[in-house]
Amino acid sequence: MISNIKSVEVFGSNCPTCKKLHELTETAVKELNLDTKVEYITDIQKLLDTGMMSSPVLSINGKPVLAGRLPSVDKIKELLRANNNIEPEIIKRKDSCCCGHC
Repeated sequence: MISNIKSVEVFGSNCPTCKKLHELTETAVKELNLDTKVEYITDIQKLLDTGMMSSPVLSINGKPVLAGRLPSVDKIKELLRANNNIEPEIIKRKDSCCCGHC
């Protein structure tokens, strides 16, 4: 897959919530098959440089896209897709037709 995402960073204070965001973000990147490393940054000055006053912060291509909360993997995937021009996945139900829309 061609990816427009050059960097994915999680800024945090090394607390359990920040560590969990890093873990969930790595899962989302892997599930989307993106060839991008998720960097975990605990330098408080770098966190402040993002302009966000609460942690954790998720930054994609140098732009903070989420701060101060712990989203689901699906929400992180949504944010990654929005910043990579990836079409949302169509979830096929077992009782649907072959196109997945019925």
